[in-house]
Amino acid sequence: MTNNPERVLSVPLKKSDSVELHRRLRKFVATANSERDAQRVEEFLETLHRCRLDMLERDLSLPMRRNCLIHYFKCICMVEPLFTAISSNGNADSDPITFVWYDSLQPDRFSSQRSIQLEKASVLFNLGAICSQIGASCSHTTAVGRHFAIDAFKDAAKFFWKLWKVYAKDVSATLDLTLVFTQTLYLLFSAQASELKLQQHLDHTCVISALHQHRCALSYKSVSKKYRRALDLLLRDSAVTKYVINSDVDWINHLNQKMNFFRVQARQRRSSILPKSERPKTFKVVQLSPVEKLLRGMCTCVDRWMPKQQPLFLDLMLSEYSPFGIMDGGKLVAMPWDMPPPYPTSLSILSSSPSSHMLAVPLKKSDHLDFYDSLRTYFVIKYSESVASSVEGFLKILDKLRREMQCDTLSLHIHRDHLIRYLKHLCMIEKFFPMTTVPNPPSFIWYDAFNPQQVSSQHNIFLEKASIVFNLGAICTQIASSCDLTNIQGHQVAMDALNEASHWFLVLLPVAKKASATMDLTVKCIQMLSKIITAQIAELKRSPHSQSDGSSSAVYPVSLLYQKAYDISTFGPLAENLRQSSVPQFLESKMKTSHQTGPSDVIKQFLSGYCEAQSLLREGCQTPCLDLLSDPMIGLLMEN
Repeated sequence: MTNNPERVLSVPLKKSDSVELHRRLRKFVATANSERDAQRVEEFLETLHRCRLDMLERDLSLPMRRNCLIHYFKCICMVEPLFTAISSNGNADSDPITFVWYDSLQPDRFSSQRSIQLEKASVLFNLGAICSQIGASCSHTTAVGRHFAIDAFKDAAKFFWKLWKVYAKDVSATLDLTLVFTQTLYLLFSAQASELKLQQHLDHTCVISALHQHRCALSYKSVSKKYRRALDLLLRDSAVTKYVINSDVDWINHLNQKMNFFRVQARQRRSSILPKSERPKTFKVVQLSPVEKLLRGMCTCVDRWMPKQQPLFLDLMLSEYSPFGIMDGGKLVAMPWDMPPPYPTSLSILSSSPSSHMLAVPLKKSDHLDFYDSLRTYFVIKYSESVASSVEGFLKILDKLRREMQCDTLSLHIHRDHLIRYLKHLCMIEKFFPMTTVPNPPSFIWYDAFNPQQVSSQHNIFLEKASIVFNLGAICTQIASSCDLTNIQGHQVAMDALNEASHWFLVLLPVAKKASATMDLTVKCIQMLSKIITAQIAELKRSPHSQSDGSSSAVYPVSLLYQKAYDISTFGPLAENLRQSSVPQFLESKMKTSHQTGPSDVIKQFLSGYCEAQSLLREGCQTPCLDLLSDPMIGLLMEN
C-alpha cells in the first residue's frame, strides 16, 4: 500500500418528523403549575418550536445549520425538567409527545420514543455530523482551509465522544446511536483531524532535521493506530458490520486503506525515532504568510484571552432583539447564539436605574485613528502591493470595528460584543508590530477612565490592547450595575457579568505592564478593581439566589475585601487620581453596609437546564476558531 486515499469521510444528518411542542408543553405547565406560569414561558415555548423547525431546515449553509443545532440543544436542555415531570405525571399520558428520528445511514429505519433522551442524543449526533461535513467541505490544500478542517473534525470527534460516553448508553434507538458506532465515529474523526495536522506539519517544515523525522514517524504511527481501532470496532460487532456494509459508503475499505497507508509510512520511518536524550529541543519552520499570521493571531487570542468558562447567562441579554432574525439567505431562523430567555428581558433583567450597590467602572475614551491607511502602507512596504490587496478587506473591517467600538449610543451588551470582536481582530494584527518601516506608524491615544485629564499617546499596540481589555472589564461592571437584583434572572446575569469582569482585569495585568500608560492601567489600580469585583461577587453569593443562608457570618469577609480595596485606593498617586471619582465614597459605604436580594421563582428550572447545555457544549465540544466561519472577514481571507 503506497497511496493515501485523499477522500475524507463525513456523516449524513439524521432526519426527524415534525412534532408539536409549544401547545402540549404549555398545556402541561398550565395544568401542573398555573396559567400565570404558562404565560411566563409562552415566548420561550414559541421559540423552542421555531428552533426545532430551523434545526431541521435543509437549505441553510453548513455553519448556520451548526449554529441552529447548538441553539436547539440548549432549548431542549431547558425544557428537560418539564419532560421529567410529564413522565411522572399519569394525567399527561392523554397528550404524549413522541419524537421520531430516522437512521442517518439507512433512512428506512427509525426510532419512535417519548423520551427526550432520544431527542438530545439525535441532536448531538447531528452536531457531530454537521461538523464532519464542514471539515470535508473545507479545502485541504490551503493552510487556512486545512486549519478549519482540523478544527471541524476535532469538534465532530468531541461531539461523538460525548454521545458515546454520556447519551448513547441510555438510548435504545437506531444503529447509528449505538455505543459501538458512536465510538467508531469518535475515532474516525480524531484520525482525520490528526491526518490533516500531520500534513500541516509536513508543509510547514523547511528542513529535514532529526526532530522532523522523529515527529513524522510517531505521527504516522499514531494516525494508523486510530484508523485501526475504528476498523476493529466495526468488524467486532456483526450487526454494525452489516450496517455499514449496506450503506452508500464503503467504510471498511476506506478505513483499511487509511490504516495500511499510515502503517507503511510509520514502518519506513521507524528507524528515525530517537531516544529521548537525543531529541533536539527546537526545529526550524518556514515563514508563515501574512494571511496565516492573521489567522494564527485570532486563534491565539481565543485560546489565551477569551474566558475559558463562558458566562452562562450574560449573553441572554437580548432585550433589543426579537428572538428571531433574518440570518441566512433571506430565511427566517432563530438567533444562533445563546438561548433567548423564557421571560421579558426588559422587565426581568434590567432595572429602571443603575444599582447603587454595584460599582460601574467608567470606560476609557480614545481619539480617532485612521488605522486603514497606516496598516495598508505597512503591508506594501514590508511585503508587496499584491499582499496588501489580499488583506485589504480585513484592514477595512479592523478600521470599521475600531470606529464602532467608540460609539457612545450602543447598548451595554452590544458594546461588549463590539469590544470582544475588536480585541480578536487586534490580536490578528499584533504580530506585525512594531511597524518601524512605516513613515507614520499608527499612534494610539487613550484617556484615563477616572481622570480624563491624563492622556497617553503611543505607537505601542499594548496600550491599545490594555485599553480594550480595561473597557471590557468596565462594561461588564456596568452590565452588572444595570441588572435588577431582586429576581433570579437579573441576579444570574449580574453574577456572570462580574465574573467576566474579574477575568478581564486578571488578564489585563501582564499586558498593562507592557504599556507605560495612564494611572488606570497601573498594577495598583487593576488590583483595586479586582478586589472590588471579588467583594461584589462574594456579596451576591450571599443572596437566596445562590442557595446561601445569607447569615451574618459572611459579612466580615465581604467587608474585609472592600477594606483591602479601600486601602489600595487611598495610597500614593492612585489616591489623587481617584479623588474626583465615586470610588472612595462607594468603598466607604460598602464597608458599613451589605445588600441582599429577593426570593427565586419557577424559572430556575429552565435556567438549570440551560446550565447543563452550556456546560456540555463548553467542555471541549466546541473549537472556538470554528465560529470564525460565520465571520465575513474570514471569507475575505479564504478567497486569497
